[in-house]
Amino acid sequence: MPEPPIVNASPLIVLARGGLFDLLRVAGDRVLVPAAVANEIFRRGAADPTVQAMREANWLTVVEDPAVPASILAWDLGAGESAVLAWARANPGTEVICDDQAARRCAAALGIPVRGTLALVLGAKRRGIVDRARPLLERLRRAGMYLSDEVIERALKKIGE
Repeated sequence: MPEPPIVNASPLIVLARGGLFDLLRVAGDRVLVPAAVANEIFRRGAADPTVQAMREANWLTVVEDPAVPASILAWDLGAGESAVLAWARANPGTEVICDDQAARRCAAALGIPVRGTLALVLGAKRRGIVDRARPLLERLRRAGMYLSDEVIERALKKIGE
């Protein structure tokens, strides 16, 4: 049985703002959130849509932050990114869901599987969970996710849309 994926704050935030929080389930039936990320989110206050979405998602599990090895500390990432990558490093086969470019580079350098929010949308389209990806990408863009027109067009071309 594969390890459940672990998610950083930015996908949680943008998916909640876009009303697409359940797209995280494309990555797995159970999704992990390190305590550092959960604390970052919960500091936003009870009225925040991400806080509300996390409280309602019984498929999200908050896990203790692992010790961050020197190989990750050297990248000088934030606490959440470091915790996500440290968890994946300590639990081989864990996929990281993260949009932060520096954290994605670190994951690649360490051989940690990683995908971003865009890949979740494309995966939902490929699996027939959604009919069209473009409207979801536009919602995510309105919710604050940076997606250039070029990136959107390339992504949609990959899935024949």
